[in-house]
Amino acid sequence: MALDIHPTAIVDPNAKLGENVKVGPYSIIGPEVTIGNGTIVESHVVIEGETIIGENNYIFSFASIGKDPQDLKFAGEKTRVVIGNNNKIREFVTIHRGTTDKYETRIGNNTLVMAYVHIAHDCIIGDNCVLANAATFAGHVEVEDYAVVGGLTAVHQFTRVGRHAMIGGCSAVNQDVVPYMLSEGNKARAVYINIVGLQRRGFSQEQIKRLRELYKIIFKKKLKLEEALQTVERDYGQYEEAQNLVNFIRKSKRGITR
Repeated sequence: MALDIHPTAIVDPNAKLGENVKVGPYSIIGPEVTIGNGTIVESHVVIEGETIIGENNYIFSFASIGKDPQDLKFAGEKTRVVIGNNNKIREFVTIHRGTTDKYETRIGNNTLVMAYVHIAHDCIIGDNCVLANAATFAGHVEVEDYAVVGGLTAVHQFTRVGRHAMIGGCSAVNQDVVPYMLSEGNKARAVYINIVGLQRRGFSQEQIKRLRELYKIIFKKKLKLEEALQTVERDYGQYEEAQNLVNFIRKSKRGITR
């Protein structure tokens, strides 16, 4: 097992490090930390608590992972952070461990977390997401796969961000962001489909055209929300995108950015 641990780093002997892990100068790795093969931890990183990090991640300087949550109700419960594979976590990112809600904060695979992002307790971040500089996620936020969140955006606790959605920079999000949509503003509202993101991810022209129609039904025809959903189910219910939209909206507890 090849390890590259700088002599100034402090790695607890009980920490579990895989093969080809690198730990840079002055980083601190606590006793309950597990780091998978090929992960690089740069200088001045602090990883504490029960934190499980997968393979081939790159954690940049001054990140802080696994610290106690900023929740006044937290009383030292046994909770954790779980991070998947192939993620990039940039400078000064903070990721706090969970509370008794989910008992963990989780990040999936292939996600880019840019500098100064804060991911609070009990957040769930999916795969292939981009969280831009200084985006802030309050506790219990859920971000589905392929979502993009713009820089300096604040996301309210218990809010959900749907798959393939994009939130414009400097937005304030206090309701659920519907899948496939571009939302922005303070307070954030859906302004169109996330057409550039959908094209980049290989959605066909037929799918994009269909999502335009779904956007019009839900957001532009001035229907009551339930009427809009029933229209979508009646006319487009056989399509996966329509099913995802309807299911996401029906599960919403905070309402949607409409």
